[in-house]
This record gives sequence, structure tokens and C-alpha cells, in this order.
Amino acid sequence: MTPPLATRLSDPAALRLDSALQLLQQSGHAALPGAPGSVAWLQGVIDALCDLSSRDALTGLANRRAFEAALGREIDRVARSGEPALLLLLDIDHFKRVNDTYGHQAGDIVIQAVADILRDCVRPMDLPARIGGEEFAIVLPNCPPAFGQTVAERLRARLESQTIALGPQQHLGVTVSVGGAYAPQWVRSSPTLWIERADLQLYRAKAEGRNRTCLEPTPVSLVSAEEKGMLFGGPSWDQS
Repeated sequence: MTPPLATRLSDPAALRLDSALQLLQQSGHAALPGAPGSVAWLQGVIDALCDLSSRDALTGLANRRAFEAALGREIDRVARSGEPALLLLLDIDHFKRVNDTYGHQAGDIVIQAVADILRDCVRPMDLPARIGGEEFAIVLPNCPPAFGQTVAERLRARLESQTIALGPQQHLGVTVSVGGAYAPQWVRSSPTLWIERADLQLYRAKAEGRNRTCLEPTPVSLVSAEEKGMLFGGPSWDQS
């Protein structure tokens, strides 16, 4: 017979939480609240696992899963409110050269240092994320077009000005290429289309020599065919 729910909740072993607790311990998570098996303790386990699943293990930034979820929420908010939102994509220039010259451990140090600088430069409402090997993204809600280029350039210049310690006697400077695009206002769009537009600007920054920022000249005003389909994607009009 299956034990009552209250009994199962009061016995952590019955829930087979050993692997989850070991994972939290390895990640350096803080002590859980309440007594083991209590509701507060179990809620702490759930909250800690949710947080862990949304974080990049190397940098502590949001991972791609959390980034895409936030991007979807933000693009919906912009469609409803019309408030501007900027997406920046950043790529560490010549990162393969860092790995080839100094080793992958040095590459990890560089990625962590870039993440720390991005975290230090953004507002509490912004979401910096690591979305690939040397690729980062930042979602900036309520960022007016008049300030977008200034914000992106400040990030680029801050990263260029820093040196990263690879060892006691070894320091390295890195640069990033930055591309950015605004979410279309009052338009039902998709995270994929928003990323594609920002990625196009990132490609332009690389093609023009790297270590530069390229943003769309003005917030997008044209509605793509796909966006029109989402906007008018209900039952077709009877044209008989």
C-alpha cells in the first residue's frame, strides 16, 4: 500500500531526493530553509532546482532556456504596451584564437570575466544571458531608441578597456562585436524573428571589422509576412 501523502512528504528518503540534493551541494547552493521534509524545505528544494535549471553553469548568467522564455514574455509585453525593448547579441572576437593559444581553461576564464562585466553593466531589470560558447545576449526592457546605441557602445568600450588575468603574470585583453534590434511595437511577433534581426546586425559588426556595435538604424516599422500571419492568422474572411 502506498504511504499517505503526509508520510511521504515527511520522509525525504521516500522522495528519492539524494541526487537532487547532491546536485545542489555541488553547485554551491545555500542551505535550504526549514527542517528536512518540511513544506518549507521541500519548497526550497523545488525553488533551488528551478533556479539551477535556468542558470549557465560556467557563468551563473541566465542560460539559453531562460533567455528564450524571457524573450517571449518581453516581445508579448511590447506588443501589448508599445514600450520599446532592445535585444543585444554579443560575440567575443577571435575567441578560437584564445583557446588555441592559451588553452580551454583560459577560454573559460575569459568567458567568466566577460559575464562578470556584463552583469556589472546592466540594470536590475535587464537580463544578461550566455546563449552559446562565446555568445551572450542581453534583453533590455524600456530602452528608448535614442539611448540604444549609447548603451551598446558603453558595453563594448567597457569590455575593451578591461584586462583579464589568466595567471599571476599573464593578462589578456578581449573585444566583442555587438548587434542589436528592437522588438516591433504593437505587433505580434516571435522571439525567433527578433533574434534573427539582431543576429543580422551582429553579422554586420563582424563583417565591418569586429570590435564595434551595429544596431538597426531605426526601430523596425515594417511587418514581415510571418508577423502578418500571426496577426491575421485566425479564420479566413469569407470572400464569396
